[in-house]
Amino acid sequence: MPDPAEPGRARRVVVAGASGLIGSALVDSLRADGVEVTTLVRQPAETADEVEWLADTRPLDPAVLAGADAVVGLNGASIGRFPWTAKYKNTLLWSRITPTRALARAVRALGTDAPAFISSSAVGYYGSAPGVRLTEDSPRGGSFLSDLCGEWESAAFAAGDDARIVTLRTAPIVHKDGALKPLLLLTKLGVSGPIGRGTQAWPWISLEDEVRAIRHVIDTDISGPVNLSGPTRATANDLGFALAVRMNRPFVLRAPVWGIKVALGADATEALLTTDAHVVPEALEASGFTFTHTTISQAVAAAIPAG
Repeated sequence: MPDPAEPGRARRVVVAGASGLIGSALVDSLRADGVEVTTLVRQPAETADEVEWLADTRPLDPAVLAGADAVVGLNGASIGRFPWTAKYKNTLLWSRITPTRALARAVRALGTDAPAFISSSAVGYYGSAPGVRLTEDSPRGGSFLSDLCGEWESAAFAAGDDARIVTLRTAPIVHKDGALKPLLLLTKLGVSGPIGRGTQAWPWISLEDEVRAIRHVIDTDISGPVNLSGPTRATANDLGFALAVRMNRPFVLRAPVWGIKVALGADATEALLTTDAHVVPEALEASGFTFTHTTISQAVAAAIPAG
């Protein structure tokens, strides 16, 4: 990446959710290039570059964000925890809405001096849309996850008209601690295979390209929703087969949808496993971004050592 001191390149970034998979990789990438990073943490600050927040009802002091080039919000409880009980669905919602609202209020308070606000969302915004090419202009779906993403993005846009606001509609991350986590054990044991019919389109992105894309968004003037999804269409079978080949294991045992719903619940199954969504990174590519990993096989190879 170009010298961070170059005009138009970030010199200081505030990150909320820095302990997660994406957040920790983003912070490491920024700091490696000399960008100053302030992290917002839930426990008492231990270093000069940490700021405690959300420990009580006090709002985030806008001064924490003053002078930053961007604030990146990546908070949210894991959607990979099952089943999605009514209580956990409430956790999924409010673990995203509460910090996003707090950041938006602080950004709005800075007026024309506000940093860019880069707020996480997800491709779950679109729900399932078989046979449809989904761009940032496509309508919101009707699932629980779609509604959650809609509320999440609305909370971000409350930052007001003075700030550049971007909502990152991120695809599942092809990483051992991301989308691959529930598949790795089954594949290792040799009992993996198609999930449902297996031909449903699954959006995806490598962790490296996720971080590169967020940095690209920070450093350019792109605004509004941005799909962070790989540039080529992949199916559930494509991902499962690529993982099996990488680990030198078979890919033959089909998992019936009814069984998955019993184990995980209907909402999680329909939102994550049987959804059919061909999500296209139209805004990202139009802004000049190029992917390191252009196929699901490349992303799996980058994430998993050969078996």
